Amino acid sequence: MKEALVKRFLKYVSFDTQSAEDAQGCPSTQKQFVLAEYLVQELRELGLTEVEMDSHGYVYATLPANTDRTVPTVGFIAHMDTSPDCSGANVKPRIIPNYDGSDVVLDAESGVVTRVAQFPELKDHIGEDLIVTDGHTLLGADDKAGIAEIVTAMTWLMAHPEIEHGKIRVAFNPDEEIGAGAHLFDVEKFGCEWAYTMDGGEVGELEYENFNAASAKIRIKGRNVHPGYAKDKMINACLIANEFMSLMPGNEVPGKTDGYEGFFHLCSFQGTVEEATLSYIIRDHNQGMFQLRKQVVLDTAERLNAQYGEGTVTPEVKDQYYNMKCMLEDKMHIIRIAEQAITEACGVCHVVPIRGGTDGAQLSFKGLPCPNIFAGGLNFHGLHEFITVQNMEKAMHTVVNICRLVAAR
Repeated sequence: MKEALVKRFLKYVSFDTQSAEDAQGCPSTQKQFVLAEYLVQELRELGLTEVEMDSHGYVYATLPANTDRTVPTVGFIAHMDTSPDCSGANVKPRIIPNYDGSDVVLDAESGVVTRVAQFPELKDHIGEDLIVTDGHTLLGADDKAGIAEIVTAMTWLMAHPEIEHGKIRVAFNPDEEIGAGAHLFDVEKFGCEWAYTMDGGEVGELEYENFNAASAKIRIKGRNVHPGYAKDKMINACLIANEFMSLMPGNEVPGKTDGYEGFFHLCSFQGTVEEATLSYIIRDHNQGMFQLRKQVVLDTAERLNAQYGEGTVTPEVKDQYYNMKCMLEDKMHIIRIAEQAITEACGVCHVVPIRGGTDGAQLSFKGLPCPNIFAGGLNFHGLHEFITVQNMEKAMHTVVNICRLVAAR
């Protein structure tokens, strides 16, 4: 199964499934259909039932129960797309067996090196088998590792009929990386009492608290005139944008926060004298602080409009997703089963808050309770992404354990 798991993962990362932030329709990129179609064929060949892909690229399948007892139907979900932040085309993975703890040279000629000083988590994986890139693309462990682990767990269960389990549903969706993965997910068709996304990071982690999230787009209108005659006439949109940024809390940014601390993250700045646009994401685990952060953006815009004239700064703030904790607090058996399954597979379970979001957060608010389990990858969305074979094995066995424990209960 180890060999099959690795082979399956390496096959999946060969598909370019990068999603696109500003695209219309679902999936946001047509190339996501290629992996979806491959998965449909693979799942059918493996012997799963009710295998289908809908018109938006969502793939669903079933592993039938092998017991006559009444057992809750549970599901496992992973996403097919990779981040728009870094190319996912022509991925060239490489396995480093028995990693020795030194810096990892990805491309000597280009000077791309994953240094232990910058990525100290490498030390936790000495002696394991690292899978890395060639330094020119992301790897795609987020979340093709999750897909490989779920599919391999289904084949494990089929190969071990002595492991009693109920009906298991699996689903693979597009566009998680742009926050749209759950938008067209058919919860009713999926037909589960609860599910788990396999989309977390380090081995042993379990997450059922995530950020409340919003986006903020700040449009600034300037007035351009000849600079030689600009006195008391010119309004430089770029300078006002810079002033807006300076008024935001300087220490409440991703690079200076951790744990349950929220932040404002400036994602992009585009501008000329005539017009400028700032794009932020706003995050906080606490609902009250989340509302306050959104108000800070609106108040800052109002302050600059008072200075430069009404309509100079136009803020657009949109909620994206919410903390799933409130949807799971009365269903803690879902968490307890996952904790036991992870502990049996890994020796330990770390319950941590997600400094981000998952499809499971949105699905929980659509009526499908769905905490998030580690998939084993690290340094997502960039050239230094890696995963270890051992992490993937433990994640795969966690899926198997959950299926067994649900039936045992």
